[in-house]
Amino acid sequence: MRNEERSADVLRPRVFFRRACSRWSDADEERPRSYWPPMRFLFPLLFLAAGLAQAESSPTRLTQYRLYGKEYVLMTDWARSAKMDLKWIVKEKLLRATNASTRLSFEMDSYAAQLNGINLKLCLPVVLKKGVVYISQVDLESTLHPLLFPKKMDEGDTIKTICLDAGHGGSDPGKIDGTRQEKKYTLLLAEEVERLLKKEGFKVIQTRERDERLETWDRPKFANQNKADLFISLHFNAAANRNVQGAEVYCLTPEGTISSNGGKSAALYPGHHHNAENTLLAYQMQKSLVKKLNVEDRSVKRAQYVVLLTTKMPAILIEGGFMSNPAESKRIYGPAYRQRMAQAIVQGILSYKKIVQRDVPNEHRD
Repeated sequence: MRNEERSADVLRPRVFFRRACSRWSDADEERPRSYWPPMRFLFPLLFLAAGLAQAESSPTRLTQYRLYGKEYVLMTDWARSAKMDLKWIVKEKLLRATNASTRLSFEMDSYAAQLNGINLKLCLPVVLKKGVVYISQVDLESTLHPLLFPKKMDEGDTIKTICLDAGHGGSDPGKIDGTRQEKKYTLLLAEEVERLLKKEGFKVIQTRERDERLETWDRPKFANQNKADLFISLHFNAAANRNVQGAEVYCLTPEGTISSNGGKSAALYPGHHHNAENTLLAYQMQKSLVKKLNVEDRSVKRAQYVVLLTTKMPAILIEGGFMSNPAESKRIYGPAYRQRMAQAIVQGILSYKKIVQRDVPNEHRD
C-alpha cells in the first residue's frame, strides 16, 4: 500500500468540514440535542485491557451540539459520565483525561490523541471553541468507547481461526528496495506468525502460501468463506523521505468520516458491523508492536482499504515498518527481527482475545 505523506490532522476543523460536507453555516453550530448513549455503555463493564481502568459507564444524559455539520458533545459532560478527571497540560492546546489507570490526551483542533502512551488518530478533530472543548459523537462510539468499555463476545463464542493475508504477490511486488520486494517479506512474516499461532493452539489459514497474485477483493472473500474469526493483513511501508520509520495499524474508517490519510467520505460496508472490534484489535496490535519492537509509534489509523471493507470478522492491516528507511529495512530483511515482529503480532492477537473472549484459558493470558 502506498503511504500517504499528507496527514489529515494538519487540516483545521472548519477547512476539513467544508470539504467533507456540502453545506456549512453558523446557524448549524452549537445546536443542543438530547442523546442517550448506546445501551451497552449504560451498564458496568470491567476494563480487561492491560493498562485500562476499571470503571462503570454512567447513564448520564449527554447533550449533543452540532458543529461544522457533525454531532459533538461537551468534553466535560463525557468525562464526568466516564468518571474521568480533566486537566490542561498545556492551556488550550493539550488536554488530559485520567482516572486510576487510564490516561487519555487530546490535542486541540486536531485528530491526534493518545491512550496510555499509544497514539490514535480520531475520526474528527477535538474542537476548542470559545474556551469550551467538544469531542465528536462518532469518536465516542467508534474510537474511545470500544477501548474503554470493550464488549465481550457471546457466551460460548471463541477466537479459533486466524486468517493471515500476506500483502501483494506474483506480478504485484509491492514496495521495491533495490532487488528486494515487499511481497517476499510479507510472506516470510506470515509463515513465522502462522508457526507461532499454531503453537498457541489457533487454526491458521493464509490467503496465499506462495508467490502468486490475488485479486484484492478475493482476500476478504477467502476469509469469509473459511469463517475466520480475525483477519490480519501484513504489509511493509515506504516513503519518499527516507528518514520516515515506524509501525502503524489500520482499521476501517467509520461510515460518513474520512480516512486518516484523506480521501472520500466512507460509504457503508459489511466491515462496519465490527467497528468496535476493529478499533480494539488495531489498538492492541499497535501497542504490542510499539512496545515489543521499540519502534516509532505512527498511530492507530483509519483507512478504506479494500481488504477491510467486506470482511465479516474484525480486520486490521499492519504496516510493519519502512523498507525505504536504511536502518529499519535492514531489520525487516533479517530473520531475527522478523521473528520478534511475529511474536509481537501474536501477542497483539492474544491480548485482544483476553479482553473480548469469556473465560480465556491461562495459557492465553499475558
